[in-house]
Amino acid sequence: MNKTISKRDLLFELIRANPYISQQELAQQLQLSRSAVAGYVANLTKDGRILGRAYVLPDGRPIICIGGANIDRKLRSKAPLQMGTSNPVSQDESFGGVARNIAENLARLGSSVRLLCAVGDDGAGQSLLAQADSVGIDVSASLQVKGELSGSYTALLSDTGDLVLAMAHMELCEALTPAFLLSRQQQRANAVLTVVDMNLPSDSIQLLIDEAKQNQHPLVIVAVSQPKMARLPEQLSGIRLLILNQGELEQRSGRVFAHHEEIIQAGRHLQSQGVQDVIVTLGAEGVLFSNSLHRDDWTFCKAEDVGAAEVADVTGAGDAFTAGVCWSLNEVADDIFLACQRGLKMAAITVRTTTTVAQTLHPSLFNEETSCNPI
Repeated sequence: MNKTISKRDLLFELIRANPYISQQELAQQLQLSRSAVAGYVANLTKDGRILGRAYVLPDGRPIICIGGANIDRKLRSKAPLQMGTSNPVSQDESFGGVARNIAENLARLGSSVRLLCAVGDDGAGQSLLAQADSVGIDVSASLQVKGELSGSYTALLSDTGDLVLAMAHMELCEALTPAFLLSRQQQRANAVLTVVDMNLPSDSIQLLIDEAKQNQHPLVIVAVSQPKMARLPEQLSGIRLLILNQGELEQRSGRVFAHHEEIIQAGRHLQSQGVQDVIVTLGAEGVLFSNSLHRDDWTFCKAEDVGAAEVADVTGAGDAFTAGVCWSLNEVADDIFLACQRGLKMAAITVRTTTTVAQTLHPSLFNEETSCNPI
């Protein structure tokens, strides 16, 4: 016997197919009055089948990544580098950018991801958006700037794969203004987590912090370089998590650290300025992180051992770490200890590959967790 599908269920399926459909469009497609549609929507919201604004479905809210997307060019020396002369190198080109890399890592882990970035209307920009779409990243809210070249990041690596020098051409990120972000407010409203890199202008970062504080939406901010630490405001209330490396923390603090305790002291100062938790990455050594839910304890987590012969390329390892942390916090919201374990797992996988984002990522990678050593 065929079961008749109710108008309410049909309406729910239309919303599932297009969460941004208007009530007028729903009324026309279902041949209902606008008031009847409003009643169905109210009942679905009351039952928890949708979450209200923009018809957010409970199982479909994306992690939103905002920031840089560019072409990565990596030059690796074939022998120990010699300054002041020509060095023979190998060359590789791939898709990069901090926010874009994080988004691709998350997409490969099976997360729903939306990327807000700025690219030019050149071939590189078209390729960046097409590749992101091909791995499952929603780029419909991103910006293509007419007459501009897409960003680039050129890294010089030693013969052992370590970063010697990097040059970033990221001016297009200046187009991610507060006005642009407000124009994409509808696409940002249903984020389960927002991840922002500090390629954004200072006033855009401030806007996102203010929104997170007002709406109590989790916000992760990722530092990108020491010079751009100046874009981080003094007051940090509204930030769920700040991820930065030791050099970036030293830039913020105005001094060099010799011991873990000095790093922790500087991290606690950031917490006193309002950020809930801080992760300080220490390269091949590991990470130091706070846990605000456990009396502001700080913990050291050792990186996985990766032999020098196994290191193919360190580019993208930090972005992979951040993606692992964000993926885990989205799964287990308050367990930052587990999040750092998973982030380090991701970083170790990435440095063993020649690609900026490892192509083999899958949630099953987290079945065996790394051990962390508390201070």
